[in-house]
Order: sequence, then C-alpha cells, then structure tokens
Amino acid sequence: MRLGVAQRREELLRAAIRQIEERGVSAVRIADVANALGVSNALVLYHFSTKEKLVAAAFTYAAEDDLAHLRKLLGRRTTALRRLRAAVRWYAPTGQAKGWRLWIEGWAVALREPALRDVTRDLDRQWKAALTEVIAEGVTRGEFRCPDPTGTALRLTALLDGLAVQMTAYPGAVSRTRTQQWVDEALARELGLGEREPGLGEGESGLGEGEPREG
Repeated sequence: MRLGVAQRREELLRAAIRQIEERGVSAVRIADVANALGVSNALVLYHFSTKEKLVAAAFTYAAEDDLAHLRKLLGRRTTALRRLRAAVRWYAPTGQAKGWRLWIEGWAVALREPALRDVTRDLDRQWKAALTEVIAEGVTRGEFRCPDPTGTALRLTALLDGLAVQMTAYPGAVSRTRTQQWVDEALARELGLGEREPGLGEGESGLGEGEPREG
C-alpha cells in the first residue's frame, strides 16, 4: 500500500527513533533507517535532506508524543495530587515514558547541536511548566502545601532525570523498587505530605500506592 507523505514521514521518524536507541546518534546512518524499513536512502533524503535534520525531527516527534501523554494525564478529572503522582510515576525511569536511552543520547548530542538543544530545552521547559501548573492548582485547592511550585517542579525533574541516567548507564546500580520509593518520598516531602494526610482518600497518602499506569 502506498503511504501518504505524512504517513511516510511518521514511519521514517519512528524507525529513526528505534535506530537511535539501538545505535546512538553518532553511529546511526541514513542507510540504517532505510534498511530497517526496506526503502532506499534516496527516499529518506527526500523527506529529510540530511542526517542532522532527520535526527532533530525524530527527537521533536518523540517529544511531542511524550508531551501529549503528559497533557492527557494532567487533564484527568480528578484531584491535582492524583494527576501529579500519575505524571511523575509515568515519567520516572520505572514508568512508561519514552525510552530513557533516547533522551540521554539527545542530551549528549545537544551539547554540540543547536537544533537538538532547542528540542530538548523546549521539552524540558514544557514539562516543568505543566508540573508547576498542577502543583499550583493543588495548593490553591488546599490539597497540599508548596511555597514554591516552580522550584518543586525543577527539583522533581532533576531527581527523575538523574535516576534515569543511573538506571540506564549503570544497570543494577539502583533497583526499581528503591527508585520508586525515592520518587514517592521526594514528592511527599515537596508537597508537605505525611504517610497519611487527614482528608485524603485511600491511595492518596503521601507514600501510598500509585496510580495504574497507562500504556
């Protein structure tokens, strides 16, 4: 079946993401993406004139996918605390966010590639802004206490990113159970929650069980 332009671009971007995760940005070639789909190098270059443009577009595609899922989690009709915990646990290296190897590759290359740096910086900015907004909402509703939602969003993101690097670069250095415990404890501390805050329902305690994960 002949694919339309938009469908073909999406197919190429998905293939590029898989190749970057497997080979790394520096090693991946246009030919690797083409061979993975059984198409010609010329077809890939028709849609993305250089490898650099293909890589930047692939990271943009991955970022948009992650942000769409984040907005879905934060747009649920439930408490700010439940939405915040669901988002943090999904993004954590023990959750189901985009493969962390991809983003670690992106961070490394972004040090030298301005186009990719813009992509990763924009994703980081939007992620922090979304967390800050839901934290501020929870404070306004009296669900928890947080004098600095912006600072809390930055600290939580830094913790999650750092744990992801440890778990990805050094498998076995930190267990999934311990990582999830640290994430839960950090969230509870930042929001001024004890093990069981008055007025919180089952599953809403600071260190209680998390939300069911979405695929």
